Amino acid sequence: MKYFTLAISFLTIFPAKGKGHILPGDLGRSSAWFPLIGVMLGGLIAGVSYVASLIFPPLVASGMTVAVWIGMTGGLHLDGLADCCDGMFHASDPERRLEIMKDPQLGSFGVTGLICSILFKFICIYSLPAATLWIAIPLATSTARWLLIWAGKQQMARPTGMGADFSSGITLRSVVPALVTITAVTLLAGWQGILIVLFVHLITCLIFSVAKKQLGGLTGDVLGLIVEISEIIVLLGFCVNG
Repeated sequence: MKYFTLAISFLTIFPAKGKGHILPGDLGRSSAWFPLIGVMLGGLIAGVSYVASLIFPPLVASGMTVAVWIGMTGGLHLDGLADCCDGMFHASDPERRLEIMKDPQLGSFGVTGLICSILFKFICIYSLPAATLWIAIPLATSTARWLLIWAGKQQMARPTGMGADFSSGITLRSVVPALVTITAVTLLAGWQGILIVLFVHLITCLIFSVAKKQLGGLTGDVLGLIVEISEIIVLLGFCVNG
């Protein structure tokens, strides 16, 4: 249970204490649980959205859902998205971009990216057909956390840091259970879910390419960017008319 509790404490704000010391690479080894925790997280968020919609108008319920979504994850991935917007859109060399991304101060690109991400998620929640609520949100959260595993095995921009430590622990033993989980969730979503997940993987490949060109590889912040972008794309997919 060490890796399960480690995954919970990393991906959410919920306190979870496991036995044993945390060793280098343990975060990567805990990734076997990432998609399952994504499903659990998505189920909680969908439950909040459903209950809120029974009490409040749709606009208020959607705002509460997004606020709870951000709160449950501690805004971890939003921070990465904002840092990526600041660094990757800066007209400079990869070294300078990485320095900007490490700066705790938020720039104009970061603020813009942060606002757009939250706004898009809010609009999607508001627009989601009621019948898809219980599958769209869990699929979004689980797919995003599955993509962390795929991203973790890409070329890293820095030899050290959270991203590099995460990458070092990812092995076949963590990939297989995670793959089984995300495959099962995707199949439950039907053809629409399958097409959406495939499209998200294509967009993720594009992010890999841009990150390697702009930064020389991926970082922990890029992993956060991938989570936020993939969640929004899945939600947008379920909002498509027809």
